[in-house]
Amino acid sequence: MQALFIGQTYIDVTFITDHMPTGDEKHVASDYAVSFGGNAVTAAFCCAKLGIEPDVIATVANDWLGRMFQDMTAKYGISVHPRKVKTSSLSFIMPKDGKRAIVRCRDDEHIHPYPVLNLGGCRALHVDGHQPDAAIHYAQLCREAGILTSLDGGGLRSNTHELLEFIDVAIVAERLCEQMNLSPEAMLDYLKDRGCKIGGVTRGERGLLWFDETRQTRTLPAFKVPHARVLDTNGAGDVFHGAYIYSYLSHPSWSWNEHFHFAQAAATFKIQHLGNEAGLPTLADIDVVQQEFAATA
Repeated sequence: MQALFIGQTYIDVTFITDHMPTGDEKHVASDYAVSFGGNAVTAAFCCAKLGIEPDVIATVANDWLGRMFQDMTAKYGISVHPRKVKTSSLSFIMPKDGKRAIVRCRDDEHIHPYPVLNLGGCRALHVDGHQPDAAIHYAQLCREAGILTSLDGGGLRSNTHELLEFIDVAIVAERLCEQMNLSPEAMLDYLKDRGCKIGGVTRGERGLLWFDETRQTRTLPAFKVPHARVLDTNGAGDVFHGAYIYSYLSHPSWSWNEHFHFAQAAATFKIQHLGNEAGLPTLADIDVVQQEFAATA
């Protein structure tokens, strides 16, 4: 095990349409994609696509969607440690004009306790706050063992405040700022107070506001992608997380500014493709993005 990701599994159905039918209407979408979904789960797939196959503690149901998910993980060489639920979770996503509307159907009633794993060799943990008992258990173990701990703070969870005590790198969304009634600057102060060594707020086209190991506040501008090329922003943050975990594992001598710049290029690739799987970049894809948009960051 090189890295462990913990999160909620979804199957994502992403579709492009200029009209949402109501009542007895019918309408044909112009395009669609079906792929794996979930914050930490998608991040794990990104890490695997880039070249480091992680382990994942993920919710899995004994139904055809669950079997589809396990086929997907096998394709990418991801080792799954399933946490059983009764039914698989689904997300229906409609991207439009750089935003995305989402309807989720979620089963997070875990039938069994989280699996207990051997962390020998593990160098990074990434959690998204789902499976809160497993997240805090492994975050505490990893912190004590000197293993990097990372949090995707996409939204407020039941134990976010407690969990942050054991997180080294916390990158959160503006949605969490809104839920906690904090400005992005105040959120950075909060993350520092909780003991995070690196913290940041992703702000879409306005880039990343973050602080480094010296607690200095920095900004990382987003690549300026032409609006016409922005197809699907859903999953871009997850790809960002998976890419910086890969970068940390592959280039331990790099600064966090370099890790985040690499991850930003990965997310820039994602937003130009429909669905999570099509939006997973290779190392060559990231090189192309960096060369094309280097002067616009």
